[in-house]
Amino acid sequence: MQNSVDCFYAAVAALAGDGHIKQRLISAFQDNLEPLEADDLPGALREQFSGLKARLHSVDPANGEGSVCATVRKMSVDEASRCAQSVLKLYAELNRLGAVLEDSIPPLEDEADDGGDHHAPPFLIKTAGQAG
Repeated sequence: MQNSVDCFYAAVAALAGDGHIKQRLISAFQDNLEPLEADDLPGALREQFSGLKARLHSVDPANGEGSVCATVRKMSVDEASRCAQSVLKLYAELNRLGAVLEDSIPPLEDEADDGGDHHAPPFLIKTAGQAG
């Protein structure tokens, strides 16, 4: 999920930058969100992201431009602003869900703290072994 959060953060940063809203929306989506699939997001956000992605690919490209460019070019400024707001809402929800997830995971205890017999889950041991 962290990669998705990073992608949305970069998209929101692009939306907050300089330039016309349509150009910022094209850049935010193409450069940061295009590679994401709905399955990359938590279940609660998949439908919203799929809808946004479909909306931004709703016009067939022409003259060498991509689908997102063609779609946003045909949008009104209000439509582009609503799409940008959708990106921001998805980012905020990803952050909220991430905070909830972090709060629900108990911290690993250090075995030296109480001398107890604590064991790390096997997937953590495997991951730690591959990192080095």
